[in-house]
Formats: sequence, C-alpha cells, structure tokens
Amino acid sequence: MAKVLLLNGSPHIKGCTATALQEMIGVFEAEGIETELIHVGNRDIRGCVSCNSCGKTGKCVFDDLVNEVAPRFEAADGLVVGSPVYYASPNGTILSFMDRLFYSTRFSKHMKVGAAVVSARRGGNTAAFDVLNKYFTISGMPVASGTYWNQVHGFTAEDVRKDLEGLQTMRNLARNMSFLIRVIADGKEKYGLPAMEHGAFTSFPDGK
Repeated sequence: MAKVLLLNGSPHIKGCTATALQEMIGVFEAEGIETELIHVGNRDIRGCVSCNSCGKTGKCVFDDLVNEVAPRFEAADGLVVGSPVYYASPNGTILSFMDRLFYSTRFSKHMKVGAAVVSARRGGNTAAFDVLNKYFTISGMPVASGTYWNQVHGFTAEDVRKDLEGLQTMRNLARNMSFLIRVIADGKEKYGLPAMEHGAFTSFPDGK
C-alpha cells in the first residue's frame, strides 16, 4: 500500500494547518493510501550547524525527531509539509526540521511526490509556499498541485472550516497527489525511473 507522510509545522496540533492536513487525510484514506501525521511545530528543533557529521554517519548529529522521521520518509511514497505563515515565510521550527531532514539523509528522494500546504490569517501565503516547494525541486521530487495555491485562510481552525475554497483545494490536492503516486509506481514497474546524473559540482574556484 502506498503511504504519504504529513508534517504539521504548526505548534498547534488542532489549529489551522492541522485542519487543512486533516482534509487531505480524509481523501487519502478514501483513495486507499496510508497516512501518518507527525507534529513537528510543537517540538524543540534546532537548526543545521553545517558540521557535515551526517556525511560520515548517515544521520544528523542532533539525535531528535529528524532522525526518527528519516526512515519513515525513506519508506514513504509522498511527503506533505504544512506550515503556518510567520512574516511571509514558514515558521522557524519547520524550516530547521526540513533543512536537517533533507541535508542529513542520503537516500534517494527521486520521484517521491511532494506537496506544500500553508495557512495564514490574511497574507504571505505564496511566499511561504514557494520556500517549502524548493525542498522538493532540489531533490528530484515531483510537486503535486491543486486547483489553486495550496493554502487556507483563517485565524482559528473554525475560520479555516469556513474557507470552503481552501478546503476544496486541499481535497483536490490530495486526489492529484494520490494519482501521481499511483502513476509513478506504475511507470516505475513498466519503464523504470529516469536516469539521474551525478558528480558535476560547479563552484568556479579562483574566479574561473
């Protein structure tokens, strides 16, 4: 059975972001896709210190939720990252978590399906949405889309439940993501995954 891992970057486990993610979970379950929701925003997650210990050990030097989630991410077919919008960007906890999760893990993320979901009272959604999508595009992960930018509006969970267009977008996003996961699995079996080149590293030393 295919599986999607969902990360709630909000410190509120039943807040606006969680409401959006739950709307997606309902669709995933109807589509026969297993889900696991992990609350990140209420944990103490420090940022990457660029020690490169992970390159030797295969895991982050800070042994916390990042290392716990890593094998679950490796086993998953898709990843949904949800965050509230703070100053037109995702909150610091989820950014620190994502930096370390993606940098410290050496397994291939190629063709895992990614989706970003953001929640704001009023503005800053698209800027935050853009930041989260970059984790996927640097990793060879197809990005799932909905029928609008993947966002909900509201100051409380009750507000979000009134955002009918936002919730509709979450449901359509989950359906599209489910479809992509199944199509990629079928394509992998029939054609194999696309070849990936590695090794080129451009840094222009000595001004050349």
